[in-house]
Amino acid sequence: MRYRVVHHTEYRYVQPVALCHNETHLRPRVVAHQRCLSHALVIDPEPDLISEREDFFGNPTASFSMQRGHSHLSVTATSEVEVESPKRSGQVPDVPWEEAADVLRQGLDPERLEARQFILDSPLCEAAADITQYAAVSLRPGALLLESVADLSARIHRDFAYVPGFTSVTTPLSVVLEHRRGVCQDFAHLAIACLRAHGLAARYVSGYLETLPPPSQDKLIGADASHAWFAVYHPGLGWFDFDPTNNHCPDNRHITVAWGRDYGDVT
Repeated sequence: MRYRVVHHTEYRYVQPVALCHNETHLRPRVVAHQRCLSHALVIDPEPDLISEREDFFGNPTASFSMQRGHSHLSVTATSEVEVESPKRSGQVPDVPWEEAADVLRQGLDPERLEARQFILDSPLCEAAADITQYAAVSLRPGALLLESVADLSARIHRDFAYVPGFTSVTTPLSVVLEHRRGVCQDFAHLAIACLRAHGLAARYVSGYLETLPPPSQDKLIGADASHAWFAVYHPGLGWFDFDPTNNHCPDNRHITVAWGRDYGDVT
């Protein structure tokens, strides 16, 4: 599938702002199943300084600064992206999740060492007793890794209500777990914390999801917004994505923009 993605952000201030520094994660990543064919970033007013780099996680990042007074700020990113459906668990050999955790802890090759950082707690994904207990229902002794993660993702979809506005970017997972409601960011964070609590590497993925309109209705501009899901590491086979918000394995409708330990790495 080929997409044209337009992401527009606009700020209007009550009084002029003298100085601001900004960092964006808006250029889609190049991964095995995805190519970014073109990308343009339009900023109004024109910034005094702008630079591009890859951050610690390899995400394309643009930084820019305004060093003069301005009463509004507009940032528009336009990307042409080609996406294929990645391989799924039914097409690859699976292993017990305990074995995957052991191999990950012992491996010394660069890929496993890089993945090992995603076992550790991060500011928005901290393991706790109730999270470990919730995860244990899916991560049964001897259960296969990808089957267990798919079960965990399906349970989060079933057990939690999607309620925009109930949480914010600072809402702790304990509140999400207690009230069983949240948004895609919360569900991704919960799954990540569950997996890390059992010694598995899991990362946060930020991107876009194409949604389809109901039959006989036109597609609405703005119906597709930023989305979040998670990925788990399978030693020897790499990363596999899961979308608990939709109980769906990301395919050619999911566009990957950036990833990190949690939302705080890819704001």
